Amino acid sequence: MACTVLGMPLVVFRSGEDVGALVDRCPHRNVPLSEGSVVDNDLQCPYHGWRFDRTGTCTRVPGFCGSPEHRGRKATSWGCTEKDGLVWVYAKDVIPDDDPGPPDIPGVGRDGYTVVRAELDFPGTLHATLENALDVPHTAFLHGGLFRSEASSNRIECRVVRDHYGVECEYIGEPAPTGLIGRILAPGGGVTTHYDRFLLPSTAQVEYRLGERSHLIATNILTPITDFLTRMYAVVAVKLPVPGALVRPVIEPVIRKILRQDAEMLAKQTDNIQRFGGERYTSTEVDVLGPHIWHLLKMAERGELEQVERSYRTIFMET
Repeated sequence: MACTVLGMPLVVFRSGEDVGALVDRCPHRNVPLSEGSVVDNDLQCPYHGWRFDRTGTCTRVPGFCGSPEHRGRKATSWGCTEKDGLVWVYAKDVIPDDDPGPPDIPGVGRDGYTVVRAELDFPGTLHATLENALDVPHTAFLHGGLFRSEASSNRIECRVVRDHYGVECEYIGEPAPTGLIGRILAPGGGVTTHYDRFLLPSTAQVEYRLGERSHLIATNILTPITDFLTRMYAVVAVKLPVPGALVRPVIEPVIRKILRQDAEMLAKQTDNIQRFGGERYTSTEVDVLGPHIWHLLKMAERGELEQVERSYRTIFMET
């Protein structure tokens, strides 16, 4: 399968029970390896039949009597692993021995949870897409009736915790959302336990819990394809006091509609940013996580995250 990460064309393929990721260019004559096929767990180039294992090592050169293995014939590889139904690619050729591996995705494989998956391209920067996924105020307008409503307004407390892993906001005293999702999660209303999280390098997570019987946690893993195109892999786990077979037909189309609305708005935002020649943001305290995401991404880019100390902040907002 061909894909692009950080502007680099890659080919991802299955090698037995493992997965591999190579730069999508055969070192022999520059043909896209993604046009080839997997033969005996190796990726075979469609032009001359050279084969490569998941480390990029050349394992066969048809017609050549010598050993095919040679560093000049090696395809460039990126570290690659698989977990919870997703393939994770590292921007380095070897995964370090001390690497903790991809994070667990809450709800996947747990009894009582219905899992809905979606994949969608957002025409926006990584920062803009992350902020959109964790931005509470826009839900009353862009997703009005599906999640919240402008007509309902409640003053709540927001506790923000930030460290070198990311930033989390807990919304305290928030009533159940008034839109369709809220009625599904809490038909009788009530107060929610609500967290929004940004986890480095590129995961946005939204969690709602109402008592012990209703729980929704959406984990959105983002891949920056280019500067202004971001792919989202959304995994939404829902636990309700009704069978999953009844939940999915209702939840899935609503989730997909919300994501499409966000993608359409980000396309308009990106078009306008490019029309005016750059970004210009004005924020208030209601823009709870956006500025934190920006600063953490920039610090990660500069390799300064070890300097980030754990900090706490409390603000109030209406939602």
